[in-house]
Amino acid sequence: MSLFGLPPIWIAPMAGEAASSALVAAVSAGGGFGQLGAAYLAPARIAEIAADIRARTDRPFGINLFCPQPWRRDDAALDAYLARLAAWHAELGLPAPARPTQFEEDFEAQLQASIAARPAAISFVMGDPGAARVAALQAQGFKVLGTATQVAEGLALQASGVDAIIAQGCEAGGHRGGFLGSAEGALIGTMALVPQLVDALGIPVIAAGGIADARGVAAAQALGASAVTVGTAFLLVDECPLSPAYRAALLAASDADSTLTRAFSGRMARGLANRVTRELEGAALPAFPQPNAASRLMRQAAAKAGRADLISLWAGQALALNRAPGTAARLVAALTQGWRA
Repeated sequence: MSLFGLPPIWIAPMAGEAASSALVAAVSAGGGFGQLGAAYLAPARIAEIAADIRARTDRPFGINLFCPQPWRRDDAALDAYLARLAAWHAELGLPAPARPTQFEEDFEAQLQASIAARPAAISFVMGDPGAARVAALQAQGFKVLGTATQVAEGLALQASGVDAIIAQGCEAGGHRGGFLGSAEGALIGTMALVPQLVDALGIPVIAAGGIADARGVAAAQALGASAVTVGTAFLLVDECPLSPAYRAALLAASDADSTLTRAFSGRMARGLANRVTRELEGAALPAFPQPNAASRLMRQAAAKAGRADLISLWAGQALALNRAPGTAARLVAALTQGWRA
């Protein structure tokens, strides 16, 4: 029996460049479960993209949001970070970096836009949405999922009533989704994390991290996962609007090019090592989301200029397994071969 009547192959809800209606719709139409990473999207934009997904396919899809992050504005640390960006701004022909006027979108407004879009599932990362919010969403017919990087987080999310847990192993690309303890203390691999969560919980577990082909899918299922999410491999499908510089960097990457860094956003994330991650390694940074907002202009300009050394190249550890797969439907079919019905 499939999880919630959905296919077993899900695309990871990747924010940023991959938050594309064409990509999400192609995954769902191709036999997988498409998910929109909406964390950086304005509420109106969530509505627009969701409408376009529905115009492209009648298959179900999901929406993912970052839980609100506790953070304190630190202008001194932010100014020091901006000073580090100044030379790179100059290389790109940009004006000197300035303090952002907005650091993040309004979470409650994003959530209301997501509810109005009527996805099949709403998932959360970087926190516990809380029992009241979970119950309210379920009462409106949504499946609600939370993200755990350790058993304690899975138990907390289960206590809040979520329908399933996404087990984010340390191999996964992008931002770490944990919310209890230190990020460094929750770097548990998918192979170890999934069975521990399966044993500890009474709700389904979805495996995420380092899954790029049918072998990874089969392994996750053998560990007790009820579905899998795949991120990096989908960045290379035809429908993903990835910048040429990002795509070329992924295609050239080897297994040792992966790193964990706070350099671009202030929060630990996995991606390809480049000039920024190396030069800011160990630097004291203001808390997320301050660097994320401050570095956005540089990253956008660098992507347009083909400068992979100055953009965040989020990617998981299965780098050598991620090679141009053609369409999203083709990749979904290849991954599904690893799943036992």
